[in-house]
Amino acid sequence: MGPGYGVLGSRLKERGTDVMAAALWTHRGQRSVAVAGTVTRSTCRSRSTGTALKSQYDALVIGGGHNGLVAAAYLQKGGVKTAVLERRYVLGGAAVSEEIFPGYHFSRCSYLLSLLRPHIYRDLELKKHGLKVYMRDPHAFTPMLEEGVNGAPPRSLILGSDMAMNLREIGKFSEKDAKAFPDFVAHLEKLAGAIQPLLDAPPVNIPELTSGSLRTRLAAAKTLMPIVKCGLKLGNNIPDMYEIITAPIMKILNRWFDSEPLRATLATDAVIGAMTSPSNPGSGYVLLHHVMGELEKEKGAWGYAEGGMGGVSQAIASAARSYGVDIFTEKDVEQVLVGSDGAARGVVLKDGTEISSKVVLSNATPYVTFKNLTPQAALSPEFIKAVDQIDYTSPVTKINVAVDKLPNFLASPTPDGKPGPHHQCSIHLNCESVELLETAYKEAMNGRPSARPMLEMTIPSVLDPTLAPPGCHVVSLFTQFTPYHIEGREWTDQDRDAFADTAFDWIEQYAPGFKKSVVGRDILTPPDLERIFGLTGGNIFHGSMSLDQLYLARPFPFLSDYRSPIKGLYLCGSGCHPGGGVMGSPGWNAALTVIADLKRQ
Repeated sequence: MGPGYGVLGSRLKERGTDVMAAALWTHRGQRSVAVAGTVTRSTCRSRSTGTALKSQYDALVIGGGHNGLVAAAYLQKGGVKTAVLERRYVLGGAAVSEEIFPGYHFSRCSYLLSLLRPHIYRDLELKKHGLKVYMRDPHAFTPMLEEGVNGAPPRSLILGSDMAMNLREIGKFSEKDAKAFPDFVAHLEKLAGAIQPLLDAPPVNIPELTSGSLRTRLAAAKTLMPIVKCGLKLGNNIPDMYEIITAPIMKILNRWFDSEPLRATLATDAVIGAMTSPSNPGSGYVLLHHVMGELEKEKGAWGYAEGGMGGVSQAIASAARSYGVDIFTEKDVEQVLVGSDGAARGVVLKDGTEISSKVVLSNATPYVTFKNLTPQAALSPEFIKAVDQIDYTSPVTKINVAVDKLPNFLASPTPDGKPGPHHQCSIHLNCESVELLETAYKEAMNGRPSARPMLEMTIPSVLDPTLAPPGCHVVSLFTQFTPYHIEGREWTDQDRDAFADTAFDWIEQYAPGFKKSVVGRDILTPPDLERIFGLTGGNIFHGSMSLDQLYLARPFPFLSDYRSPIKGLYLCGSGCHPGGGVMGSPGWNAALTVIADLKRQ
C-alpha cells in the first residue's frame, strides 16, 4: 500500500450509505481515500416509474443496462407492455454515473460515447430526453517520456479532426508518415462505413435459408441484404476488409507507418478492452470496431455525455418511460421461470416475488443468463458446455480518481491550471512504442499486472462542469493489462493498491504533482467489474470481440439470432451481435426479433 492512502477495499458492500462514504471522506490535499465497490447514493440514484410492480407483463427485461433499456423502449413502441428489472440501485449497467466521493460524479465503468447508433439516437429523441454531448477535438494526446532538447518540453503527438494539424504533429516524428496519414484515415473510414448495414440487423438466418419451405427460404433470404450492401459498399476493398478483420493490426500499421508514437497510439485502439496484443491476429477488427461510430453526424468522433455515461442511460430510460415502460431498480432476479411446456413464462425475484410474462429478455451476459438465471434442467448438457467455452478474458482495471487540481503535463505545460486542448483528449501514457504494449500484455499473460501498464486517461470535467467541485476534476484511468487472478490467486486490497500506486507513479513522471492532487480513488479490477456490474470475467464487451465470437458466432455459431434454446427467452445485451460498446444495436435487434415472434404466435 502506498503512503497516504486509506484502504477501504471490498470490505464495504456495494450498496454503501451516504454516511459510510462521507465518513471516509477527508479534506482535500490531506489524505486520499481508496474505494473498491462503494458509492454514495444521492444524485446518481435512479428513480422508478412511481408505479407498482404488476404481476403480469407482455415482456420482462432483466437488467437496466443501455441495451436492455433500448430493447424495452422499442418493445413498448411496438405495443408490447414491458417492464425492466434492474438489480442495482442505479440504472445503466456499465453505462452509469455514480457519485463515488461527495461532489465527484464518475462514469464509473464505460466512459466515452461514439458507437450509439444514430437511428436510435433519433428515434428515441434522446436530446429531448436530456442527453447532452460534449464533443472532443482534438481527441488523442500521447506525451513522450523523454528529456526535452535545449530546454524545450518533451515531444508529444496530438491528433484531432484538423488534418493540417495532424500532419504537422506527425511530421515532428516522420514526414513520410504525415503524408501517408490522410490516405490511411480514408481507408479506415471506407471499411468502417461498409460495416454499418451489418450493425442494424440480425446475422444471416442460416437455418431457414438452407431448410424449410420455399416461402420460408425466401423470407430468410432478406437477411442476406445487409451482407450484400456491405459487399457493394466495399467493392474492390473486400480483400482489405478480410485482411483487417483477420490480421494482427501491426501487420497493417507497419505497412503504412514507420514512426512511434503514431503506431503505438493507433495500436491502443486495437487492444483497448481486449486481452490481446497488437501482434495477435484479429486485433485489426477491434480497431475497426472503435472507429465505426459517429457523434453529432461526425464520423469516428467520440465525446463525453453530460453528467457522465449515466446521462445516456437516463435519457434512454426517460424515452422508454414516455412510451409506457415500467422501470424498477433494486429488483434482483433469482431465476427465469420455465413452464412444463419448456417455454419461459416470467421470472422470480430474490425476495420470492413472481412476475409472469409472455417473453423474457436478458440484458445480462450469456454466461449469467444461462448459468445463473436459467434452470439448468431446462438446458441440454451440450448447450451448457458451449456456454462454458465463451471467452470472457479481460485485461482491464478501471481506476476512477478525484483530484483537487488539473494534471500538468511536462510535454504540454499549463502552469496556470487552466485546461489546454490536450486535456479533453484520450491521453495515452506508456504508449511511446508498440514494444511497451507488447511487454505489458506478456506480463499479464504470465499472471502478473503490468509493471508499466498501458494507461488511457480521460478528464471529462474539463468540458463538463457538472462532474466535480470548482477547481477540481474527475480522472478516468482505463488501464491494461491486469489478469483476473494474480499468479493463480485472488486479488487482495493490497494488490489493488499496489497496482494503482504503480499506475500513479507512471503518471507522476508525465505530470509531476499528480499524486499530491489525489483525494480519492476507486479501483476496479476484473473481479470487481464482474461483481459490481455483472460483467463476466470483467469483460466490458460481454465476451471477447475475437473472430470466433463475432457475427454468426456471437454468442454461439448455432445461436446468433437473439433467441435461446428456451422458447420465449431472448438475449439483448452486448454478448449478442454486433457486440460491445454503448451502441444499442443488440437491444434494437432483439426487440425487433421478439416483436416478429409475438406476431407469429
